[in-house]
Amino acid sequence: MATRIHQRQTAGTKWDPQQYLKFSDHRLRPALELLERVPLESPRLIYDLGCGDGKMARLMAERWPDAAVFGLDNSPQMLEKAASEPSRVEWREADIHTWQPDQPPDLIYSNATLQWLDGHAALFPRLVESLADGGCLAVQMPLSWGMPSHRLMRETLADGGPEGNPLGTEILRQSMARKWVLDAADYYDLLVARSGSLDIWETEYLQVLAGDDPVLEWVTGTGLRPVLNSLAGEERETFVAEYRRRLRAAYPTRPDGHTLYPFRRLFIVATA
Repeated sequence: MATRIHQRQTAGTKWDPQQYLKFSDHRLRPALELLERVPLESPRLIYDLGCGDGKMARLMAERWPDAAVFGLDNSPQMLEKAASEPSRVEWREADIHTWQPDQPPDLIYSNATLQWLDGHAALFPRLVESLADGGCLAVQMPLSWGMPSHRLMRETLADGGPEGNPLGTEILRQSMARKWVLDAADYYDLLVARSGSLDIWETEYLQVLAGDDPVLEWVTGTGLRPVLNSLAGEERETFVAEYRRRLRAAYPTRPDGHTLYPFRRLFIVATA
């Protein structure tokens, strides 16, 4: 067995495809880098879990024209966006928590999705064990929980209201406090005995963003969605105003007018 670990970084959420795609270049790069590390020559059955707008599922269908490719997502909005562009990919609405493939797939690919699910200690072994012999599980997840942008998100919920009072419900605050992704070593322990080969690495991207409040715009398309979906009216306006103020202090505009947003991601490629 070859094993390498490199040190380089909720299900009911309503998604806004246009907001998510505002930073499509930054979001697409790790997805492509994950795909390039898939060590399969001619997979026959592929599932893209959390396919979003369908870009990667369509690319996989083009790369492996003889493969059956399925794009799965639990967001009707994203699936509608994915289906709006012609392709031979079959789009399915599914809950990854309970999903089981009809036949053992050669490739299960998931980019920036599994962090939204809890129970990784059971989920990841189940996905690997569902693969065909020689099949591959390829996963990328953002390591954003400890970043200033996401820490400030939690802190603003805790004390961003009038006179330092909390915003939102206790359930919301607890759900946002959950550490979304385990440490790399934890995934090693979960998968090493179940994998013929295992490659785990982290990459930090120094993202150069433009525009007004670009970090707020970034998280509005991803990690902030559960907050925005849960808050309403004046409480939502109070949160956004205070969170914007804190983000501006944490991520100041550079002299050239851009904002630097370091972003770390975890990659896992496990073959059965």
